[in-house]
Amino acid sequence: MKLILSLDPGLASPKQLRDLLIRIHTVEGLLLSPEKRSILFDVLPRKQAEALHKVLLLKDYGQIYQELKDARVRRGSKRETALFDFFDLSAPILEEKEQADSIQASCGHYSLFAHQRVAARKIAHALNEHPKRVILHMPTGAGKTRTAMNVIAEHLRKEEPTIVIWLANTEELCEQSAIEFEKAWSHLGNREVGVFRFWGNHELSLDDDNVRDGIFIGGLSKMYSATQKQIKFIMELASRTSLVVIDEAHSAIAETYQLILDALVVIRRPNAALLGLTATPGRTWSDIEADEQLSKFFARRKVTLEVEGYENPIEYLIDEQYLARAQHNSLFHEGGEVLSDKDVNRLQESFDIPDRILRGLAEDEMRNLAIIDSIEDLAKRHRRILVFATTVAHSDLLAAVLQMRGHNTSSITGSTPRIRRNQIIEQFKQNTQDVQIICNFGVLTTGFDAPLTSAALIARPTKSLVLYSQMVGRAIRGKQAGGNEKAEIITVVDHNLPGFGNVADAFNNWEDIWE
Repeated sequence: MKLILSLDPGLASPKQLRDLLIRIHTVEGLLLSPEKRSILFDVLPRKQAEALHKVLLLKDYGQIYQELKDARVRRGSKRETALFDFFDLSAPILEEKEQADSIQASCGHYSLFAHQRVAARKIAHALNEHPKRVILHMPTGAGKTRTAMNVIAEHLRKEEPTIVIWLANTEELCEQSAIEFEKAWSHLGNREVGVFRFWGNHELSLDDDNVRDGIFIGGLSKMYSATQKQIKFIMELASRTSLVVIDEAHSAIAETYQLILDALVVIRRPNAALLGLTATPGRTWSDIEADEQLSKFFARRKVTLEVEGYENPIEYLIDEQYLARAQHNSLFHEGGEVLSDKDVNRLQESFDIPDRILRGLAEDEMRNLAIIDSIEDLAKRHRRILVFATTVAHSDLLAAVLQMRGHNTSSITGSTPRIRRNQIIEQFKQNTQDVQIICNFGVLTTGFDAPLTSAALIARPTKSLVLYSQMVGRAIRGKQAGGNEKAEIITVVDHNLPGFGNVADAFNNWEDIWE
């Protein structure tokens, strides 16, 4: 006030001061503030003060003005509404206080889906009970490796120092396992551990005291050779090991694996834990004795993907888009040479289709024309197509013909140089709009992960439901795994030769031997 009088005494008239007060505080602001409201009540004429007193339903003790000042006016109350109505104003809408965000989601960087977490818990429970053996049965694309890496990380956190051995039958699988463990441990680990490579050109000496804490990834052929030649090596390794993990565990009872596992978890460390990973918990389609042997080796203990409300978990994985919904079609071929009684007997007795019959199919011109026609039809709808040829020569032949017809096609077989193979696969994995086709024989059934693959043509007849499931699995990654909503599988069905249909039917094929 003094400042206003000093600047211009004419500005201090009652009307100008009232207008200034309202501009600064607003009428609503004056009524909402108890201090300013008290000043306003003081200037009210007696009759208006009495009228307001009645409107606010205040008790009359003979001190009207003081009772108005002492009156409590809560925000949003009826008294506040009455006060503002008296001055022909609308009470300001009570704004809800912005509630502090007390709950916020935090996602792990190497987390598991719910069905994977259930499986991991069951595995951990099984490995803590004698005989500490269990097999994890999950469909291709359902996250076996990721689930196993969580189990391994938990094991390494509890045991210190210790070695976990991971066994795989190809160099590609070994390298993928090493990369996946490094990724998992970077988020789940509690200390620095070693990643010990023992496959291909990788060599290790156990004289080095550093090989005592971490994961030891061993290639099957190199481990088998070391076990045969240097029994001291495998025995010393076993003495440092508390958990062995076998990828593609349906091969665990094969001679090569058996020798290694006897040394690691039977002779030297009978109390070591053993975890097998497989999409097909059986070795064969029809050899019950071989399948029984596998079941007994894992003490008939199997953790299977289970989802409430689904008899077959593959349907759940498809519904939730972890797997693509596959359309299965058959390409029937009635031609080919007539099988003799001897051929039929050999088919019944042998583990798979004899090479002579496969070579004959690979050279069948009508069969090849039908296959080429089907591949070209797939190329109209799919950008990434895999072809599983009948033989090595068949893979090269199909690729050459498709190239001549203008398709971007490559052939990968066991004789393809590693550098060239890697180039083809890396290009195939790129998310580009062009159509790419890879023909192969005996290479891309395992250790190959290209989620964008949405179509496969299987021209390789087999009696092995395991092998067939692996081939189909390359093309059915769902959107949740970076793949596709739908996939298309064409299986060549040759006259008088065994064949399979929907791979979902294979999931429960071996349940009787594990019960």
